[in-house]
Amino acid sequence: MKSIGALQAAVTANLSDREPSAAELDAIELEMPLITAEVELLDVQISLLDRPVSELDKRRIRRAHRRVLAVRRELSNRAAAMNVPGVGA
Repeated sequence: MKSIGALQAAVTANLSDREPSAAELDAIELEMPLITAEVELLDVQISLLDRPVSELDKRRIRRAHRRVLAVRRELSNRAAAMNVPGVGA
């Protein structure tokens, strides 16, 4: 019986050594406004974890949430216009 140990390195290549392709970088760049908006919403939510929510805090959450929705809508509309599958989903 032959051992597949020699072939195993090729099968289980280390993906951490691989750089992102130009297409992957373009996709990240295209979705960067959404990533930023989601991080801002998360920052607001984290800042309110250990205190009571005031009316001003509620507005901050709503504003951040509306920003995320607006960016998602923009990406979806752009993807539909460009006919790019999987972007803005």
